[in-house]
Parts: sequence; C-alpha cells; structure tokens
Amino acid sequence: MKIFILCVSILFAVPAFSQETGIELYSFRNQFPKDVKGVLDKIQSLGITAVEGGETYGMSISEFQAALKERNINVVSIGAEFKDLENNIDSVIRKAKSYGSKFVVCFGIPHQPNQLSLSEVEHAVKVFTEAGNKLKAQGIELCYHPHGFEFRPYKDGTMFDEFVRQLDPSAANFEMDVFWVKHPGQDPVALLKKYPTRFKLLHLKDRKKGTEGNQAGEVDVESNVILGTGDVDIAGVIRQARKNKIQYMFIEDESSRSMEQVPESIQFIKSVK
Repeated sequence: MKIFILCVSILFAVPAFSQETGIELYSFRNQFPKDVKGVLDKIQSLGITAVEGGETYGMSISEFQAALKERNINVVSIGAEFKDLENNIDSVIRKAKSYGSKFVVCFGIPHQPNQLSLSEVEHAVKVFTEAGNKLKAQGIELCYHPHGFEFRPYKDGTMFDEFVRQLDPSAANFEMDVFWVKHPGQDPVALLKKYPTRFKLLHLKDRKKGTEGNQAGEVDVESNVILGTGDVDIAGVIRQARKNKIQYMFIEDESSRSMEQVPESIQFIKSVK
C-alpha cells in the first residue's frame, strides 16, 4: 500500500515553479556590431539560455538564428514598435514565431515630451487590446514596458495605475524595469505586491547611489551599476518576483561597462535566497 501511494504521488506531482535569469540583448548593443558570435559566446559562457531581443546585428535572420541555436540560446521575448502593433501586427506575429518567442514587448507609447495624458493612455490601451488579442490567438503574450513617465500623479494614484485599470489582462500585461520604477520615485517591490499578476517579465537594473530621479524617462546610462550595489532593492525584487511566479528576469545593463558588470550581477542574483 505504501508503494502504491508513493507511485501515485509521483505520477500526479505538480511541477515546481521554474524562474530563469536571462539577458536583455540591448545590454551588449555596443559590442554586437564588432563581434556578434563572440558576444553570443560570452552569453553562453555565463550559462544564459533565455534572452530578450529581436535584432540581428547585421546578420540575416537565418544566420543569427542559427548562431543562437548552436549556443542553445532562446529569444523568449522580442521587442515591437508601437506603430507596428497598431498598423502591421501580422509582421510582428511572423517575427515572434520565427524566433519561437513567448512574449512581445512594446518599449514606448506615443506621448508629448515630459508628460502623459489620459487620451494617450486610452489610445495605447486600444492598440494593445487589439494587438494583444491577435497575438494571444497565436499563443504569444503582449507586454508593455513603462519608462518612468507613466508614474506621474493621476487622481489618487498615478497614470500607470489608470493604465493598469483600463488594460484588460486577458489581452496584455506589463514588463517591469525596476530602474524605471525607482527613477520616478516609486517602489518596485511595493508595485509587484500591488499588482501580483500584471507583471509577466522583469528587467533587473540597478541605479548608482545618489542619482537624482525624474518622471521624464531620462537618465545617464552610466548610472547603471552592478546589481546589488545601487539604490534599488534588487534582492527584495527577486524574492517578490519568485512569490509572483514571474518566469523570466532579464538583466539589462545599459552602461559602457556591461560586459564586465553582467557576470558580477549574475553572481549577485545567485546569492539571493
């Protein structure tokens, strides 16, 4: 009887949640043009198999995808321009499918400089809803990546809160860049707790201590530092992301030191218990 029970428990065991640390390929935008395969070799050497990207850095798509496959690197998320989501969704779908990507991420919406109006949010919601439903029908999830200007005050919260309220989660959700939540004065851990099911992806990026924030979505890229050495609670973010069952956390380092800093950032992530 004990053996029978053990067998049943094994057969019906629920798979454990698996979280993966990846790289946003934009981190190496300056290095790729010089040596595409060399950068991919570096990513492979770091033990990374999941990346966010979509560019081919001068290679043909077939050549770039072959280089990825040789190194067991998977583009699980690609970026898409807002205008393409609005006017050319079929091309976005084709590109995502060509990579076998699970996610499409939009990194910006049309807005007036240094502000974001309700009408601009409503327009973005309309586009994301239509595009997101078409992507969903193909087994692909759409996310929007805020860049700071969405956190301007609105009613009893922020314009981002209104964005979340209006955007149907069955159509589209969000990718959190913890730097661009901290920079306009918000708390990334608190936001993950407030919206535990709306953030499907993460960008892990730390900010140099003493950096002055703003709500304009602007910063010196050299303020990007090794994870765990800045003023973003990266450890707290990682722990909360595990609780929220966010599958992919992409390291993004926009500084000129990314090639040196990323390996140390990976070690910090591994140290978080």
